Amino acid sequence: MEVVLDFVQNIPWWVWVLIFLALVAIRDMFFNKKHIITHNFPIVGHIRYMLESIGPELRQYIVANNREELPFNRIERGWIYASAKNENNYEGFGTDRDIHEAHYIFINNAMLPYKVPQGHPNTIDPYFLPCAKVMGSYNKRKRPYRPASVINVSAMSFGSLSARAVESLNEGCKLAHAYHNTGEGGLSPYHRKGADVIFHFGTGYFGVRGDDGKFSMEKLKKLVEDNPQVRAIEVKLSQGAKPGKGGVLPASKITKEIAEIRHVPIGKDVLSPPNHSAFGTIEEMVKFIEDIARETGLPVGIKAAIGKLDQWRELANVMKKTNQGPDFITVDGGEGGTGAAPPSFADHVSLPWIYSFSDVYRIFKEAELTNRIVFIGSGKLGFPSKAAMAFAMGVDSINVAREAMMSVGCIQAQVCHNNTCPSGIATQNKWLQSGINIEDKAERVNYYFKNFKKELIEITHACGYEHPSQLTMEDVDINLGDKSLTQPLANVYGYNKVKVPFEGTESLLHCPHLGGQYKAEEALEKLKNKQIRY
Repeated sequence: MEVVLDFVQNIPWWVWVLIFLALVAIRDMFFNKKHIITHNFPIVGHIRYMLESIGPELRQYIVANNREELPFNRIERGWIYASAKNENNYEGFGTDRDIHEAHYIFINNAMLPYKVPQGHPNTIDPYFLPCAKVMGSYNKRKRPYRPASVINVSAMSFGSLSARAVESLNEGCKLAHAYHNTGEGGLSPYHRKGADVIFHFGTGYFGVRGDDGKFSMEKLKKLVEDNPQVRAIEVKLSQGAKPGKGGVLPASKITKEIAEIRHVPIGKDVLSPPNHSAFGTIEEMVKFIEDIARETGLPVGIKAAIGKLDQWRELANVMKKTNQGPDFITVDGGEGGTGAAPPSFADHVSLPWIYSFSDVYRIFKEAELTNRIVFIGSGKLGFPSKAAMAFAMGVDSINVAREAMMSVGCIQAQVCHNNTCPSGIATQNKWLQSGINIEDKAERVNYYFKNFKKELIEITHACGYEHPSQLTMEDVDINLGDKSLTQPLANVYGYNKVKVPFEGTESLLHCPHLGGQYKAEEALEKLKNKQIRY
């Protein structure tokens, strides 16, 4: 026995490696019935699959250039990371973009920029930028709402995102005076850390569903009564990632906590159907919206990705005829988002944001309804230049999802659907989540919003205006890709934006419906004393 042990111990390490490789090769050649490559090319085939598995990381950090990646390239991600860390987000030696490419945006600056007068709110606080419109003012809701920030967190649910990620976003929104959209997973404890909240639900009615799986008005009323930070309700008709497609929440992913928040049973798959059971026609949807607004007192809006326009025209006609309808409309781009979806849906179903928004806005403009509605844009608009373009087209506020995730630490690994997110943001894995320092990440969300708003204000002033709502379709040109000719947005999309009523930033600060967890007089005093953190 000792002789055998001595023999084994004296075998060189490289011989053990050869033995291991030989065993792998024998298994591949004689017992492998699934993979052709490893059967035909033992050992080498495994190397091929290993390289394929880390291909995205190799391309992201080694192969791809700064402007090449999708959905967000390295320059875009770098700007978000630097802004979130409050570091230098400038670039030197001029742009490296191809400024002659199709759809390139040119913002037309004024000869003389807007001069901020002494005592203006932005001289006290350069990051104060509320929405120019009030949700629910036209329809006289009991609790109208003016978002205190024009950039806010889009619908991303607890379950899709981790608890620590949701909590970081909510605390960051509180610091930035932004609102936090819950997504359709219900109102979790992690959404209750001090920020304004827009409660969002879809066809599954998670958080406000009865035992039969249908919408419960009583549960919604109680949720609103118990949570005064809920400032508006959003009904999801569809989303950019998979419009018109339902979904299944597998039983394996339903923890006790998620089951309680969503009001679903443990141990059973939960279906989100493609259609709402609470309404089936445009007229019924408008009635449903009015019922919710009457029972809760809150502004109510809808969110949708855009394809066919007939039903949008019908909605505009019903709203004009009845003087009722949604207080805000969130237009989601077909570029997809954090939601997992089949490639056929994410790549091809519904229009990209710029086409979808222009189509919808034009319909409501023709019906003379634009000033009744707060328009929210959602679809890769989390950059000041893109936001300026969106405001020029008629947007009143923007929601960001993936950009907000990056401010928390997302590295665009694109495994949101696998529960293996390496940054701990889009996973329920406790170990992966443990790396998220909530206090630090909340500050980063705050700094991202802060630097975003500051740069957007600077672009606005460069164009000669006080507030982004004043930007027009003539203030932005777009390259058509035809002999490098450019045209104003008005010429390209066939309409001019309706002028937004705006009486100055000072009036926004003194609005009684201003959100952000503060009152106007208190805010002015705190801002002067630098007690409000931005």
